[in-house]
This record gives sequence, C-alpha cells and structure tokens, in this order.
Amino acid sequence: MTHHIRDEAVTYDEWLDAIDAGEGFYLRSPEGHGSLPPRRVCPHSGSTDLSREPLPETGSIETYTVVHVGATKFDDDTPYVSAVADFGPVAVTGIVRGVDPESVAVGDEVGVTVETRETTDDRLVVFRPA
Repeated sequence: MTHHIRDEAVTYDEWLDAIDAGEGFYLRSPEGHGSLPPRRVCPHSGSTDLSREPLPETGSIETYTVVHVGATKFDDDTPYVSAVADFGPVAVTGIVRGVDPESVAVGDEVGVTVETRETTDDRLVVFRPA
C-alpha cells in the first residue's frame, strides 16, 4: 500500500520501529528512486512527493567488513560484521548476526530486523541469514 508522506517527517526511530514490527519500508520518489528515512526530499531528483513502499523481505550482502577492534565502549561487541545489503531500490547498512563473522560473503541472502548492541541498549539494524 502506497502512503504519501509529503508533509510528514519520518524519523530514523520510526523507521526502526517499522522494521521491528515486520513492516519495513523505503521512500520512493515519483521517478522511482529509493532512499531511507529520515528524508523529506529525494536525494536524486529533488522531489518532495515521497511515498512509503514495502522493503523487500530479503536482500543480498554487497560489501562487508569484519571488525576485530572497535571503539572502547564496544569492546564486548567484537568481532562483528558491518555490512551493506542490497534490498532492491535501496542499500541498507547494518550488523550481520547469526553466522560466524569469518563465513560472511558477498552475495549472502539476508533478512533485516532490529536488535540492540551487546554493550549498550542502542537499537541497530541487524541482518540475519534468510
């Protein structure tokens, strides 16, 4: 279902809430460009007539990095995999969980969810094998 958001500001937290509820979405301009919240304007066309479109259920890892040494406050999180996954019209950045960090590969199919960091209560985008 298309929902136009011309005058609504969708926040990053609202986007995380939607993913967490199994209702992930991206923003689409009339020209077909996809982007992620928070946005009021399409970064490609400048259009302000953005609509919510369902985020595909699965994506594929395009690139990733295994982090062995993180910032001091995230020591307990390492090693972890930071990745960018292609979800059709948009690329989503997140942390890969549910697999050994050394076994992650470009092309792996993943689903997206929201979880918290090991060391803090911060919410983050998480990819798990699809």
